[in-house]
Amino acid sequence: MTMDTTKAAKKRPFFLRRGPMENIATALIAIGFLMLFQPFALVLYTYSLVTLLAGTVMFIVVSKFPE
Repeated sequence: MTMDTTKAAKKRPFFLRRGPMENIATALIAIGFLMLFQPFALVLYTYSLVTLLAGTVMFIVVSKFPE
């Protein structure tokens, strides 16, 4: 990496950085998975698929960001 790309990467806002956003997307997928397999609250089960899909789509989009 040259010095210019390193400086440009540091100036990017948080929501445009690949690493942190991939971690958030992975956490969203894990939360959706836990919501799907918990036996206690029907509301959590109801929104588990939406959470899983949101995390998956977010991961696909964020994986296209430059490093």
